[in-house]
Amino acid sequence: MVMRRLVLAGVVAAAMMAAAAEGFISAKTWSAVRRANRGGPFVGLVVPNAYEMDPVLSSPSFSLSPTLPYLDVQGRRFRFGSIGGQNVVMVMTGLSMLNAGLTTQLLLSLFRVKGIVHWGIAGNADEGLQIGDVTIPEQWAHLSLWNWQRYGDGPENELPLEAAGDYTRQFGFLNFSDYTAGGRSPNELNSIWFQPEEIFPVSGTPEQRRHAFWVPVSSLYFSLAQKLEEMELPACVNATTCLPRAPRVTRVSRGCSANVFLDNAGYRQFLRAKFGCTPVEMESAAVALVAHQHGVPFLTIRSLSDLAGGGSSLGNEASEFLGIAAQNAVDVMLKFVPLLAGAGAADDIVVDM
Repeated sequence: MVMRRLVLAGVVAAAMMAAAAEGFISAKTWSAVRRANRGGPFVGLVVPNAYEMDPVLSSPSFSLSPTLPYLDVQGRRFRFGSIGGQNVVMVMTGLSMLNAGLTTQLLLSLFRVKGIVHWGIAGNADEGLQIGDVTIPEQWAHLSLWNWQRYGDGPENELPLEAAGDYTRQFGFLNFSDYTAGGRSPNELNSIWFQPEEIFPVSGTPEQRRHAFWVPVSSLYFSLAQKLEEMELPACVNATTCLPRAPRVTRVSRGCSANVFLDNAGYRQFLRAKFGCTPVEMESAAVALVAHQHGVPFLTIRSLSDLAGGGSSLGNEASEFLGIAAQNAVDVMLKFVPLLAGAGAADDIVVDM
């Protein structure tokens, strides 16, 4: 009996050591990951929220894998299947830059991914477009990394740690005095200076930082997306609620992300004038930065759900038009992914400020 207990204890200890040797991912999960990768390479599908993912799951265009429909890893569910002959692995990130970046990194660390397609809804900074239009930006920037300048300093004053290369005045600033009701007057909040991300490309020297502000999408993917600009999209939410015209798919120059839900016309207009943003939202730049550092091609598809801060004839009815905006983004994604079935894994990724 004692011997049996000792043997059993040894087996349990060995099993625990084997699991611990795999870090926070168990040996059993690693085995499932290796099994899943036999179906690759995949296009990684990265989506922020359930209302932007559920239409995919219910679409006849998406077929779940009969052998391994999903795999749960560290709070994320990776769903395997195909769209138009292209094998895909889909994961929901949750809200914010942090969740989007962590989930994209996990996706690339675990699975054989040849490219990433990210989609969802966004606020609209371009008053020439309307709710329901689907935008495909050529570049993305993260706009909530700031150096907040002390009161009394101005554009001519060097920022703290600027000389060390940590911060820069290259990309400009927002001065709060310019937005004082009733006219410009001194404001103790002074100015915030927008900063590039500090990145470490996997093909470079470890711990040797580089910087990225405008991150380009895949030139191949962006070129392929031109084929979607003639898509027909629905104009009505229901029998009584319709948009002024049928929504369009349009490639645009720039999209901007920040850990901010933007519902302010003044800041929206500033972002449009200063940076040329069209969609403004909370995840795409994080996906872009992770893919960029790995040299993995990516593209983001964002449907406009509201004019961030109001000011149009449609007001700021994000809740009313959420459904049609989310569905439009899904429809465009489902048309785009099959175009990648014959696309290669390499692309002209360039890391630069």
